[in-house]
Amino acid sequence: MTLKVAILVFDDVEALDFAGPYEVFTTAARVHARSHPNDAPLFATQCVARSADTVRARAGLRIIPDATFASCSSTDLLVVPGGVVDAAMACGATTDWIATTAGTASTVASVCTGAFLLAQSGVIQSGPVTTHWEDVADLQRLFPALDVQTGPRWVDCGRTITSAGISAGIDMCLHLVAKLASPELAARTARQMDYAWQPRP
Repeated sequence: MTLKVAILVFDDVEALDFAGPYEVFTTAARVHARSHPNDAPLFATQCVARSADTVRARAGLRIIPDATFASCSSTDLLVVPGGVVDAAMACGATTDWIATTAGTASTVASVCTGAFLLAQSGVIQSGPVTTHWEDVADLQRLFPALDVQTGPRWVDCGRTITSAGISAGIDMCLHLVAKLASPELAARTARQMDYAWQPRP
């Protein structure tokens, strides 16, 4: 069965926050296909934005989204990256889409300040979470019911997973490959990426 991965993109998104997860899931699908050539793709990954307009990432990289909020089909795994999230947090269409998509997805993950968007959308309302070390105090202040942790690089609460930053987000996504597919595929994916995966948070 193909697992559908939707990665949110928005103006001022951190480039590696979305590109790192994109690389993990597309590489995992490619590596899996080598040993299972007759199977359906393991992951189908797309970048989703509010509209079909070009998205400008934080460092100026321009992204053409694969789908819009209106056209995005059902999603198994929602990934919410970080960056400068103020405008995205204030955008009702964005937070509504996150909440709606998270309501039917089996797994929801955030990278870095993407945790703010999950909290603003009501997807995470309490319990342990993490975010980039520079933003821990702000996340705790804005959402005092959360238990914002600084120790782990990612926090896996079962259906929701938050990660601390760019490299932690890549490690978290490899953790998701291990969880949703197999640890062996996660290790092979990391090797294909020539990435020193840290499988423990």
